[in-house]
Amino acid sequence: MANIKTKNKIENRKLISPFKNYWTKKNLMIFYLGIITLLVGFFLMSIGPWNNPLSLSVSPIILLIAYVIVFPLSILKSKSKS
Repeated sequence: MANIKTKNKIENRKLISPFKNYWTKKNLMIFYLGIITLLVGFFLMSIGPWNNPLSLSVSPIILLIAYVIVFPLSILKSKSKS
């Protein structure tokens, strides 16, 4: 009889993803902003001739901002405890 009760408890328990609580709407918006920033950076890098100042100086700065600031911010930003 004890086995049946424990089986029912195990079957009734729902598995909740740990990422559901972690990835809030704000985290996802920052992550999507990082993806858009990456796309803009790579697009700027691809246009123009090889010595285009936009693709040689501005694009790497935009990519650096995306990789070093925006993506870690989206991962490490935690929920505010209210």
